[in-house]
Amino acid sequence: MTFAVRIALCLLLAFVPLHARAQNDDKAMMIASDDAEMAAAIEKARSSLDEFLALSDAPPPGTDKFKLKVMIVDGNAAEHFWVIPFKRTDTGFAGILANEPEVVRNVVLGQNIEFTRDDISDWGYTRNGRQVGSFTVCVMFKKMSKEEADYMRTQYGFDC
Repeated sequence: MTFAVRIALCLLLAFVPLHARAQNDDKAMMIASDDAEMAAAIEKARSSLDEFLALSDAPPPGTDKFKLKVMIVDGNAAEHFWVIPFKRTDTGFAGILANEPEVVRNVVLGQNIEFTRDDISDWGYTRNGRQVGSFTVCVMFKKMSKEEADYMRTQYGFDC
């Protein structure tokens, strides 16, 4: 398996059952912290978070797989993870970490974590088999080969 394919597979960890993810050696895609497209994607997700949360509280027919992407900081390192499932708490949110850490060492795959709204960097869900949200994933598609990105879009229902 090529490195690029492993990166692409990492993007989709959120769609694979937790027990299967734990057996993979997928790698994360590294994006510069000052990447303008990624910053815009995170801002888009954050500015529409209230609408997403309202939808996740009362999912309409045909919707499922609601998830949040959260930034975890460990000293000077930071990494973003999908959290599936998640729930609201009195102090913010809690959920299960759905990706294997590559950079930070203060969390592990499958760990129940607590986080605040300020930690959220993306959201997503599936509507009638198509991905909605996942703005940061759409930016990542631009960083991989056209063939790989097209495959991921087709296989997993991304419209970006």
